Amino acid sequence: MKNQPSSLQRNIGIAAHIDAGKTTITERVLFCTGVTHKLGEVHDGDAVMDWMAQEQQRGITITSAAVSCSWHDHQITIIDTPGHVDFTVEVERSLRVLDGMVAVFCAVGGVEPQSETVWHQADRYRVPRLAFVNKMDRLGSDFYAVVEELREKLGARPVVVQLPVGREAGFSGVVDLVSGRCLRWDGTGDDPFACREAEIPATMADEVRHWRQRLREQVAEHDDGLLERYLEGDELPEADVRRVLRELVINHRAVPVLCGSGLKNKGIQPLLDAVVDYLPAPAEVLPVHGTNPLTGAEETRPPLVDAPLTALVFKVAMMEGRRHVFLRIYAGSLAVGQEVYNPRLDVREKVARIFRMMADKKQRLDRAMAGDIVVLMGLRHSATGDTLCDREHPLLLEGMSFARPVITAAIEPRHNSDQDKLWEVLQKLSDEDPTFNARQDDETGQLVISGMGELHLEVVTDRLRTEYSLETNLGKPQVLYQESITGSGTAAGRFERVDEEEKKRQFARLLIGVAARERGAGNEVSWADDLPELTADQRAAVLEGIDECLNGGVVRGYPLVDVAVRVATVEGEPAEFTRVALKVAAVQALRDAVGAADPVLLEPIMKVAIVVPPEHLGEVIGDLNARGGRVQAIEHGERFTVVAAMVSLRRLFGYTTVLRSATKGKGSFTMQFSRYDLTAA
Repeated sequence: MKNQPSSLQRNIGIAAHIDAGKTTITERVLFCTGVTHKLGEVHDGDAVMDWMAQEQQRGITITSAAVSCSWHDHQITIIDTPGHVDFTVEVERSLRVLDGMVAVFCAVGGVEPQSETVWHQADRYRVPRLAFVNKMDRLGSDFYAVVEELREKLGARPVVVQLPVGREAGFSGVVDLVSGRCLRWDGTGDDPFACREAEIPATMADEVRHWRQRLREQVAEHDDGLLERYLEGDELPEADVRRVLRELVINHRAVPVLCGSGLKNKGIQPLLDAVVDYLPAPAEVLPVHGTNPLTGAEETRPPLVDAPLTALVFKVAMMEGRRHVFLRIYAGSLAVGQEVYNPRLDVREKVARIFRMMADKKQRLDRAMAGDIVVLMGLRHSATGDTLCDREHPLLLEGMSFARPVITAAIEPRHNSDQDKLWEVLQKLSDEDPTFNARQDDETGQLVISGMGELHLEVVTDRLRTEYSLETNLGKPQVLYQESITGSGTAAGRFERVDEEEKKRQFARLLIGVAARERGAGNEVSWADDLPELTADQRAAVLEGIDECLNGGVVRGYPLVDVAVRVATVEGEPAEFTRVALKVAAVQALRDAVGAADPVLLEPIMKVAIVVPPEHLGEVIGDLNARGGRVQAIEHGERFTVVAAMVSLRRLFGYTTVLRSATKGKGSFTMQFSRYDLTAA
């Protein structure tokens, strides 16, 4: 067994704004690499990567799908991620485990709102990336404008490695600036991907000379040997240019920019070459960092096959009624039947089966090792963000944080006999998706589900019908509010009860103070130094009462956030401090303290990006103002204007219909959660 993961391995993601062509490009990659023998089309509902019924019906990607293919003796594992903001969690957890990314941009739309979101997610996880400007055949396409937007909007360092030959309907190929070759796709014959080398058009000679010179400058300034040759006027060897460019990409100092048309099968082979040439192998990324749960010390794990097992669960999915755990192995190896340790839960689990995924199909493996992205069966407890490791060499990797649900709706089965089954299935779906949850309302007894948007809840109910044969009724979506305080307050809570038969007294009196914290800071519980000695069980009882109160505020019963709670005094005889007495006294004290601290209602504020034709701009802005929205920026383009605004979620219900009506069907918008803030009138 080799100690290092294979240098012929690539783990990449394809991500972008909705409708930029991610899935179409992935389908072309699968065809070019021989994984499929028929081109799947998103608009026809037969794309391999969009295997869910809900994806095929809507023509969008909902869940990230993994697939492996080969190109020039390299194994490439690709994860195609959603572009719709309701499913951004899929992008988040995929980027957490990938070694590289292909960011796809529309040649007409450029850097769109969700493109920025994905780009900054990749920044957070320090993922090296390539940029692919798609849809070069579309009317209004502008390759150079997109390159400039990469620099201005995303703060990237774009390095142009290809130039388009022709534009819009006349787009026919690319000039590779590294090799100096011109590649053309004629689209004739039996092979839709047939590519031939051709002469560089005479009309492009000056343009190619300029951009090749610029590429040589960008590469030479990072390598002393090449700089010397460049200053002497010598030609830079192609292999050295690729080597230095690869180093720059891996060190986040450059983003090679390519172009093509996925739908017209142009530019796919050079894109695969760039993935192999410029994106890192698993052994070339930094070792993972984690905390030893026994000592609390920070440790690193190199990506070696003979190192102790270290892996991260990045997704849980129910497929064919079975629980599948998606795993990235950073160090060590894993075999069928092996026992793994989960340090967060302090449990051991046994691996029943290992698979390499091919979208919704599976290839069975006996063993997986450092650098592999695989799927396990047999794990009952491990959840998204958990670490799996060797019990003798434990390491806890940094977990994953996800946005809170912002919309909620009541749900009920159409047949009363399905009540228990519905609850069971909803628990499975919440296990799958950290941004979705289900609970039973204590006051009404209704089942309530929460998610990231109307589409999110719509897809869940559709899955209940198609995958679990559960017909349901979904209530009208409601905003999921929160509560907080703007001041401070202190109150006492008291519980006393005497059991006449046993002559036993239960008593506790607590004084609790609360104060407002900064928005987004979260809750904090502290204890005064001079409290009487409390056992661990007694402290747990107090905390249980505090948690109960924080989960249901005093304004409308929504969760309380950004509150500092301080247990100031605990009075009574320790022998009378029963669990019930401490918990009830804590609930009373905290509820009264919150009531005295100017409680307020918070609502979700959404960051909205609206794309409209310039002639409808005034009407759209007027409607935004009427909804209490705050326009933050207006960016004028040649064909469309982008309006960035902050609007409360409750004012956006039904906005799609209003926008389409106001713009004669030409406008569109995306929104994503920004923050919780005070409700406006």
